[in-house]
Amino acid sequence: MDNTEKDFQHEPALDVIAVGAHPDDVEMACGGTLAKLAKQGYRVGIVDLTDGEPTPNSTGPDQRLTEAGDAADKLGIQKRINLCLPNRRLMDGLESRIALAREFRRFRPRLVLGFGEKTPMASPDHWQAMQITDAAIFYSRLSKWDDYFEDLPTHSVSRHLYFRMPSDPEQLAGNGSQLTVDISETLEQKLAAIHCYHSQFAHKPQTETQIRAAATVAGHAAGVMAGEVFAAARPIAVDDLVRTVLWS
Repeated sequence: MDNTEKDFQHEPALDVIAVGAHPDDVEMACGGTLAKLAKQGYRVGIVDLTDGEPTPNSTGPDQRLTEAGDAADKLGIQKRINLCLPNRRLMDGLESRIALAREFRRFRPRLVLGFGEKTPMASPDHWQAMQITDAAIFYSRLSKWDDYFEDLPTHSVSRHLYFRMPSDPEQLAGNGSQLTVDISETLEQKLAAIHCYHSQFAHKPQTETQIRAAATVAGHAAGVMAGEVFAAARPIAVDDLVRTVLWS
């Protein structure tokens, strides 16, 4: 876990950063993909915008941070950062955009994963997180803004994908370019990471069934055992069509 700003200039770059509003968001949405990327040798990080507290069954922020660290270990994550923005009161604004953009400049990811839609009947922080992430990707590449970024150089994120929560619709509205990652070999890792959040799911035994079912449905539609669906912020061009579509 890393909750402090250290020497920005000497941080190893990350290939991928996934952004969640709370600890457990990215595990629920794309934990299988993150575990797969880590197995494939990519450097993967998670940024949680808030500590997720208060919640009814947690003893406080320390428990949530411990759970998040344990979950990251299960997935093989190289770096996990909590920005400690206010849970339940998370709002898209300059301060939160700059805070996340600083992490993008600090770790220089090629790919960012984040929320892609509102989550009705769930936390409104998710929608705010989407807007913060969109803006931070833009702010990360802006020059002539040293008042906010000090000596951190600009960084352009190459690709941005939206993830979906297990309870979200299979298609993210307004995003025509979608893809499914095969997580057949890492689904159990994803579930193990989610089980680290005792404060959030120990009293919800149906959670594993719901996540497994969502992954099975997403995978079946793409011809694999289990999958996680992403939408591209922009269409993705491929060079080798046969290799891309016949990868299996």
